[in-house]
Amino acid sequence: MWQSTRNEEEPKMIREFNVVIEKDEDGYFVASVPALRGCHTQAKSLDILMKRIREAIEVCLEVEEPVSNEFVGVQRIAVNC
Repeated sequence: MWQSTRNEEEPKMIREFNVVIEKDEDGYFVASVPALRGCHTQAKSLDILMKRIREAIEVCLEVEEPVSNEFVGVQRIAVNC
């Protein structure tokens, strides 16, 4: 009987995640993924940041399942200091 020696991978599932991006006081862009605890990275440019956060998400998914959350929005509030 003939058997393939090729190691065929199952097709990967596409998942989407919300990414929060901020710019810190040193000019770095900082990205975090609320659905994956501890999943964050930084870079000087947005192009590099998006590449790095994609890689970070892939690594985080190897060790944890995302929590279910729904992005609602961002609000700005003023307070007396």
